[in-house]
Amino acid sequence: MTPSLTTRIWREEAEPDNAFAARAAFCHGYDVYGEMLGQAGWVEMLFLLFTGEPPWPEQTQLLEMLAVTLANPGPRDPSVQAAMASGTGGAPAAATLMAALSVGAGRQGGARDVFDAMRGWVDCGTDLAAWQARLADGGPGPLEIWPAAERAAGFDPHAPRVPGIVLQALERLAAQPLAQRLRWLAEHREALEAAAGLPLAMSSVAAAALADLGFSPDQGEMLHLLLRLPGAAAHALEQRALGYKRFPFPPVELQDDPALRAVAA
Repeated sequence: MTPSLTTRIWREEAEPDNAFAARAAFCHGYDVYGEMLGQAGWVEMLFLLFTGEPPWPEQTQLLEMLAVTLANPGPRDPSVQAAMASGTGGAPAAATLMAALSVGAGRQGGARDVFDAMRGWVDCGTDLAAWQARLADGGPGPLEIWPAAERAAGFDPHAPRVPGIVLQALERLAAQPLAQRLRWLAEHREALEAAAGLPLAMSSVAAAALADLGFSPDQGEMLHLLLRLPGAAAHALEQRALGYKRFPFPPVELQDDPALRAVAA
């Protein structure tokens, strides 16, 4: 009898002469290498892994667009900067990605911010009054390992207005057939910003899209971490070749330069 290894997600049939190698692998019952390979795309495999069901075409389209939206947060993003610094220092590839994951995991526009925003969709749905009360509250949440949020989830405490790419992403994603929460977010954005006292952030757009796709907050947090890694990896490799002296940032102009004060004295 050929031994098999089975979880709720995955089943493997071992080779008859090697119990440590798989002869066939099935994801939620679908033959990955015998049937899916060449037929299913990357985001379809992601959706199947996380939900247990193959996506509808509309779900595939929305997840594909979200993956492009999040693929590269850009060198202004702290998680990408962490990967770049790690890469230029000669750290191994795994350490570079761990740096990006660690910095991009928290509540300052990171994956935990997406989790918190998705909890809002669970608790408030599309009830504007409930959202306004939630955003205006700002009180301490449950005791966690994470530092207190200190602001409404999904909003940017550092921007004077919504960045252009956030508005573009929201407009394009909200036009998709399944984008019920995204459309509601676009229609009520200004009222929500007034309640939060802050402009909308990309994490809020991602949270609404992930909720529209039917993912739970836990699943959304994981996917947000995963989908932002390609840009961190690419920038880290680029910066490793360029070196630490050629980071793509403008020089810092100190308003009170200690060196100038020393010369003046």
